[in-house]
Amino acid sequence: MTSTTASTPSDPSQAAPSARNNTASILAEAAAASPRKTALALPAAGDASESSSLLNISYGELASAAAEVQRYLGTLGVEAGDRVALSMPNVPLMPALYYGIAARGAICVPLNPLLSGAELEYHLEDSGAKVLFAFAGTRLAQEAASTVPVKNGSVRCEIFEPSASPLAPFDGVDVPLAPAVVKEQDPAVILYTSGTTGRPKGATLSHANILSNARSCVKVFGFTAEDVIFGGLPLFHAFGQTVSMNAAFAACATVALLPRFTPDHALSLIEAARVSVLAAVPSMYISLAALMAEQPERCARLRGTVRFGISGGSALPAPVHEAWKELADCTVYEGYGLSETSPVVSFNQAAFGMVLGSVGRVLPGVQVQVRDSAGVECPTGESGQLWVRGENVMLGYWNNPEATAGVFDGEWFATGDVARVDADGNIFIVDRIKDMVLRNGYSVYPREIEDVLYTHDLVQSVAVLGVPDERVGEEIVAVVVPRAGADWGVVQAELNALARTRLAAYKYPRRYIAVDAMPLGPTGKVLKRDLRSKLAES
Repeated sequence: MTSTTASTPSDPSQAAPSARNNTASILAEAAAASPRKTALALPAAGDASESSSLLNISYGELASAAAEVQRYLGTLGVEAGDRVALSMPNVPLMPALYYGIAARGAICVPLNPLLSGAELEYHLEDSGAKVLFAFAGTRLAQEAASTVPVKNGSVRCEIFEPSASPLAPFDGVDVPLAPAVVKEQDPAVILYTSGTTGRPKGATLSHANILSNARSCVKVFGFTAEDVIFGGLPLFHAFGQTVSMNAAFAACATVALLPRFTPDHALSLIEAARVSVLAAVPSMYISLAALMAEQPERCARLRGTVRFGISGGSALPAPVHEAWKELADCTVYEGYGLSETSPVVSFNQAAFGMVLGSVGRVLPGVQVQVRDSAGVECPTGESGQLWVRGENVMLGYWNNPEATAGVFDGEWFATGDVARVDADGNIFIVDRIKDMVLRNGYSVYPREIEDVLYTHDLVQSVAVLGVPDERVGEEIVAVVVPRAGADWGVVQAELNALARTRLAAYKYPRRYIAVDAMPLGPTGKVLKRDLRSKLAES
């Protein structure tokens, strides 16, 4: 059977209400142990050009700022359990506000700074937020004043301007961070899903969810206080929050914080800060590898400094794995997770070796099952829907009991992903159930086709999807970003020949469309819903 278990017993001392149960204890404990240790290293000039120097912020300074946020929230009337919306790019204020909100006992609602006014209005109303903190110059900050909750005064909106002092207005006061006493199952964070079907849903994570996932990541990845972890993932997103913030700070490591990702700025920061652990999504690894191939002299600076990479969000093509190994002698470990699971479920781990094509084994305290369409557990190696149970699984969807009931079977959470698990416990994601294409009665998984097309040297990015077709139900279309300078006519013909050779007749794409760039979400994941909309319009 494909039930994979790696449980660790709960700590009985955490059952009673305690400040150590609070997510803010991550920062408080690091600051108490190593107040002068660098918590954040970021480009002093606001970008990351090769000549820019680094600005360092210590754990003591960051914890003092979070304590000031905690105190300030009290003056605004924010109490335990109140929701505080937070929309920041990757700037030092983001972790200061995040941990300050937690320390107050309030619930943090991180939001994408690119949200429109209508989207922001929905998130504020659904969460019942009492306060909104936003960063000047972002789309969300510009449109916040026009939203109903802000106009009618039900939400207090505070916009922070960029400052020469990166923690302003909460810097300059040397006070310890004293997190509020909470129960481990109290809500800590509401993460809104992307809303690919219907309105976004607020995955509600407890303090225990967050602490467990962060500590498990430290253990599995072997983070230490000597590490410098790349902070280019958006911290308003689950992956960035856990790997590039909570887990990093739990290890008392340094985070090399990048305000805005571009390949050149990212590579410059990686070099300047001497990053030892990369945390990124496939689109970042792809663009960085392309830049390093063009500028091979920069590869030497990464060799011997970068210990390994961590990738999640979507599949990392095999050629990209190979490129990183060749260019920087860097193994990139792939993993899997969802907002609803805090987010990490599994990862390839150095202790077991990298299993290409898999997302590795479960983290401590996590179990998985693979079930067929009737809900029956599948034999080892067979594909079905992946279910997850463990310390990382959310409390439920905020203010949405119907949606919550729809994804739970007791303590088991339905991921919506098709997967299989081998005899060693390695998980292989086949595809999203909702992305499956039904062509002429055959079930086709786009990821299998994408893996084949990615083997072509002139493909930079590819997304396969189904579009409505009167004859076969859904037709298979491949949207491709060819490499610069490639002859699209030649590439298209070669891809067609490759797919016909490597795939069954009902699987290969019938159409190939070239685009300059893919529509990407906040973590660099291709937004297939946007591609479908554009194809429908054309």
